[in-house]
Amino acid sequence: MNIFTRHLFAVLTLAITSSLTPATCLSQGDELGALQAGAAVIDVSPRHFPVNMLGQFHENFAETVHDPLYARAIVLKNGQSSIAMVVVDNLGVDPDAIEAAKQLAAKQTNLPTQRIMVSSTHTHTAPPTGIITAGTTAAKYRGLMINGIAESIVQAHSNLRAVEVGFNVKPLAEEVFNRRWHLKAGKMPLNPFGELDQVKMNPGNNSSTLDRPAGPTDPDITIISLRDAKHKPYALFANYSLHYVGAVPRGGVSADYFGEFARLMPIRLRASAEFVAMMSNGTSGDINNIPFGSTRPPRERFEQIQIVARKSSDVAWHAYQTIPKYETHVALQMLQREITLRYRKPTSDQLKRAKSILKITDQAELDRLPRLAVPYANRTVLAAARPETVNVKIQVIRIGDLGICCIPFETFAEIGLDLKQRSPLPQTMVISIANGRYGYLPTPAQHRLGGYETWLGTNIVQKDTSVILTTNLLEMLEALSSDNSGTR
Repeated sequence: MNIFTRHLFAVLTLAITSSLTPATCLSQGDELGALQAGAAVIDVSPRHFPVNMLGQFHENFAETVHDPLYARAIVLKNGQSSIAMVVVDNLGVDPDAIEAAKQLAAKQTNLPTQRIMVSSTHTHTAPPTGIITAGTTAAKYRGLMINGIAESIVQAHSNLRAVEVGFNVKPLAEEVFNRRWHLKAGKMPLNPFGELDQVKMNPGNNSSTLDRPAGPTDPDITIISLRDAKHKPYALFANYSLHYVGAVPRGGVSADYFGEFARLMPIRLRASAEFVAMMSNGTSGDINNIPFGSTRPPRERFEQIQIVARKSSDVAWHAYQTIPKYETHVALQMLQREITLRYRKPTSDQLKRAKSILKITDQAELDRLPRLAVPYANRTVLAAARPETVNVKIQVIRIGDLGICCIPFETFAEIGLDLKQRSPLPQTMVISIANGRYGYLPTPAQHRLGGYETWLGTNIVQKDTSVILTTNLLEMLEALSSDNSGTR
């Protein structure tokens, strides 16, 4: 955000494919196998203030809405299978809240919960959804979020109409930067545990300190375009591996660049008021928008968000203009597995050190501790109290020639690149923070380098989780790519 036995406790939920017969008339949306889609947007901005916004090591209260937060949904149906894909403006919606929303939507639409994917954008200026203390502002917001997600699915389902679908990908390399860096000899500070890492997150711009980035970036913006019976843009689902931008005006909730992208896309495509655009978060666990080693001109607050949104919407427009083909009859499949993972636990020495730090009251002594020592001492104690295991849901969706992997972690870019390279389908999209958020997902090699994303309390599950999930996701992609029978 432990070595796991290879006997994975997995529950495999199967969905159904569509007919692959070529369509001759787009208007026949009820014809068996012809693709239909519905899209909807529900405002999930908080109504009660103040609210604390997650994503910092300190309280960050909002008193107002700078720009709205939304739950945006697309429902796809082809006569044999139906799925829903939702993108929510939130740091990471609580998994239990997501499940509650899915249950509500399922009752009203007959969509099975295992065929609903709910992902979060990872904006750092939105309220929490995991607090259930009755009567609190946070608990009220949790209820609003659950109802908002469910309503977005219900409305999208009610908006079903005949569509054609196309896919494309274009790069936007200039706004993604790996934030984990090797530093020059003697420049690495102690981590909160009093140890030296091999890499540092957000190391600054001092060339005398920086050596080289510790991993790659994924520059691609992948789009799913849905057009109506008149070949007009109806909805667009995008994916980009950029963590978030930040620098929102203080005191206001904001959807960050994800929201600005969604606002700009109907302008780019000259779309109608019904058009819905959404940007999902790709594999950006080690990626941000800071150009380490160089210095940008000063920006006012929200300006860099607008710059990234303009550039990404421009790239999405170019991708839209060059989509090689649209289809009305495509495979529509979805698989879900529930994977049991072991929680990471502190050693006895780590726990002893954490407890001793939390007993310190002298300010001078606290000031001598490594940066963030106290917050991570608290996280260490909490880690010791966790149960032994946690169940997480992963999903794979197939829409024609496109595969979509859905992972409930802040996933490193190299994991997404690996999945795309090894996928059996022609194009693959990887969505992070899907169906919950369980901390960061580094590779074992990145764990060995250390750094913020690997620390106990930031990363909360066994260190080989990326290997386990990648293996399962590739198996699921293979199962979907090899089955065109429509009988799964």
